[in-house]
Amino acid sequence: MKATISYKKQHYKIDLSKPLDISIPLRGNTTNVNAWYVDAPKIAPHREGDFVGKVTEGASTNFNDIWFNPHAHGTHTECVGHITEEFHSINQNLKTFFFLAKVITIAPEKQKNDFIISKKQLQYAIKDANCKAIIIRTIPNVKEKLSKQYSNTNPPYLLEEAAFYLVELGVEHLMIDLPSVDKEKDNGELLSHNAFWNTQGEVRKHATITEFIFVDNSIKDGLYFLNLQVAPFENDASPSRPVLYKIEEE
Repeated sequence: MKATISYKKQHYKIDLSKPLDISIPLRGNTTNVNAWYVDAPKIAPHREGDFVGKVTEGASTNFNDIWFNPHAHGTHTECVGHITEEFHSINQNLKTFFFLAKVITIAPEKQKNDFIISKKQLQYAIKDANCKAIIIRTIPNVKEKLSKQYSNTNPPYLLEEAAFYLVELGVEHLMIDLPSVDKEKDNGELLSHNAFWNTQGEVRKHATITEFIFVDNSIKDGLYFLNLQVAPFENDASPSRPVLYKIEEE
């Protein structure tokens, strides 16, 4: 199914029958990706008295309870409410769902005991792209990202200067294949989160950060249209399913 999308007076053709899903599915066991020192998610039949919500155990339906943390257990999209005293809901702040996006690939640089993504790296990778969303794939890009246990591993992260640079470019939706844009243990400073949402100025309530994506190596760097699908949770963050569509040549 072909579609034409207009963006800043330009027209782009995409094929809606060829989605490129960059989310990580949630599994109810220890093979699920994990971070932030919490237990694995659980998906299990609901139990109440003699009732077990499973067809193979006599129920008329499969009726599962699901326990998970959106920040720890897979692809999720968050708003400024993640770091503010005031409550903000991703369901209320994210109002549109289709964006011109650029996929970039970056090898985090060694800086003392950390691996970081710098402003200079973003400048080189983004170049003159004029789009609302930036999708960062880090290398090495291996399938183990789908099940990696990140707690206490000090994953790569974005420098504050890099987050400010994205704001300067007008980027409103940042996506990355890591547990966080910030350092795992940073004494609560959350420099890149604060920079991207501009918490010291006019807060960018409409801006979002999506973490724990997975961009397969078959997806080339470049421009795409992004459909950011978010479960309608009244929470600072929600499980999400970002889907890319390749822009077809005329």
